[in-house]
Amino acid sequence: MIYFKFPFDEKLYSTDESSQENHISFYSFDGLHQIKCQGNIIEISPEAFDNITISNELLSTDDNGYMAETKEQYIQNIHQVIDIIKEHKLPKLVYSRRKIFTDFNGLDIKESFKNLCKSYPNAFKYLLINGENSWMGAFSEVLGKFNKNNCDFETMSLAGTLPVSENWSEKEIEEQKPVTSYIRDILNKYSEGIEESGTYDHISGNIKHLRTDFRVKIKKEDLDTIIQELHPTPAVCGIPKEFCKKHIQSLEKFPRELYAGYIKIEAGETVQYFVNLRCSKLYQDSIHVFVGGGITAQSNPEKEWTETELKSEAVLKNLAVSK
Repeated sequence: MIYFKFPFDEKLYSTDESSQENHISFYSFDGLHQIKCQGNIIEISPEAFDNITISNELLSTDDNGYMAETKEQYIQNIHQVIDIIKEHKLPKLVYSRRKIFTDFNGLDIKESFKNLCKSYPNAFKYLLINGENSWMGAFSEVLGKFNKNNCDFETMSLAGTLPVSENWSEKEIEEQKPVTSYIRDILNKYSEGIEESGTYDHISGNIKHLRTDFRVKIKKEDLDTIIQELHPTPAVCGIPKEFCKKHIQSLEKFPRELYAGYIKIEAGETVQYFVNLRCSKLYQDSIHVFVGGGITAQSNPEKEWTETELKSEAVLKNLAVSK
């Protein structure tokens, strides 16, 4: 089962499982795995959702044996990442970790999802219950949005993270620039006229990012190719893409699975692609929260740890648990 809300839209949607059509698909970071949600997209009223029972028994138990990365281990690995960046003169490499939460006896899945929806009205919110692959998340990064009628394609460069109250430093500004350049270069191959906004603050709960928006007209037959070229963007991977993907898989302690992959939703005349950030994998006895950050040669490992802690709160502070 899946439930979701679009950004700035209070309507709750699900699938009716009445057909074999796949309007919603989850893609893993490495592109090797896909989860399809069969059925037509339907709206669910608040009253109907209140009457739905979502039991913890629908979740699997955590038999992975994973141990969360300690702060000391994380900082040690960030130093290693910075060494690689300096050695190969990379603009950026994204390193992530899992924060594993086990300090609870019971999880109210439905209330946790409701809390997430209230906290992040400008984000895409979803709850996927699929046994071994049960996930929940809320995030703002759009990989792509395509209008079938006029062939408009929109995307964004979203990178750099700070608490809302802090001022941008050179590190965050320099982190976002290559993401913007990367997207611009790809779009230039498929369209002559790119509309590009200025860079501005994007608020997401207790943190903010730097954001630049793009709009172009493309050919329908180029859509899938553009998405494959964009993913994974430097915001979740690094530059150059293949080099950074290889090092991410060797440096990170855990596989990313659906984290930093994307979700495709085809509804009516619109196809939308959301990057799966600020997300967690749900088990009966644990919750794995996925968080990461863009590392540059100027990164401060201690500050990067603090940034991932802030990002983990997007999910953790909204959990309805009993102890």
